[in-house]
Amino acid sequence: MFLINDILALLAANLIFSQALGTSTLFVAAGSRKDLVRTTAVITFFTSAGSLGAYLTDKLIPSSAYAYASLIGYTIVISVLYALFLVLVYFSGKKRFETYRKYIHISAFNCAVMGTLFTVSGRLRETGASVSEYLFGGIEAGAGFVVAAFFLVMAYRKLNSENVPESFRGFPSMLVYLGIISMALYALK
Repeated sequence: MFLINDILALLAANLIFSQALGTSTLFVAAGSRKDLVRTTAVITFFTSAGSLGAYLTDKLIPSSAYAYASLIGYTIVISVLYALFLVLVYFSGKKRFETYRKYIHISAFNCAVMGTLFTVSGRLRETGASVSEYLFGGIEAGAGFVVAAFFLVMAYRKLNSENVPESFRGFPSMLVYLGIISMALYALK
């Protein structure tokens, strides 16, 4: 029970201190176009491959043990993907490893990735969905992250300009901007 409480505390801290659903990762992505492309590509990889892992986890864990066991299972899936991706990139060349290492680190345990696993699983678990539906859910989440990153990049320079009061510049203005965009997108539902 203590392990589960610790994991929940870590996830809550990640959710709170990384400013909810990948916002801090989006700030890294907003720095430049190369950062945007690389970060969103790595996030999409983790959401897609992680959804495949969620499919396997959902098949292995009975519904009665779903709540706590799935949390541990999804954490293991992301941890294994993280290690495998680092190893693959390392053996693909030192220059590529130096380029992508930071993107892998900030993307693997991002709340957007773990949230995708729970969202896809929650939506598809009881319906007996196929592996392709899980994969599509992961790709869909990665595409959503790309769109969110694009919206942030569009506003990044303007919200950090001299026209914005210094006390509101940067993170506070980004959160207000993201809140307004979220409400607008929610209204389209």
